[in-house]
Amino acid sequence: MSTSEETKTTHRSTKDKDQLITRLKRIEGQVRGIQNMIENDRYCVDILTQISAINAAMNKVGLHLLEKHTQHCVSDAIKDGDADEAIRELMEVFERFSKS
Repeated sequence: MSTSEETKTTHRSTKDKDQLITRLKRIEGQVRGIQNMIENDRYCVDILTQISAINAAMNKVGLHLLEKHTQHCVSDAIKDGDADEAIRELMEVFERFSKS
């Protein structure tokens, strides 16, 4: 398997994983809440407010992951002499993240 086809992994502390999973489960509950709101013909503005809250929560998760990635993965790659590749990848991530 070539390097581009390999699945990269990141070690996260148990605390970090637990916090991320808790946030994602909360978001999952909010999505189910929106489904119920639609089923119960709730007012559009109320639904849109909840969607906005979910988007903000997802952005917060994304920013947390981006921060950790920069502090650990990118920093380690730079120390190991892979700065150009790490910075290129980081810029691609910024570009994708800024579109959401």
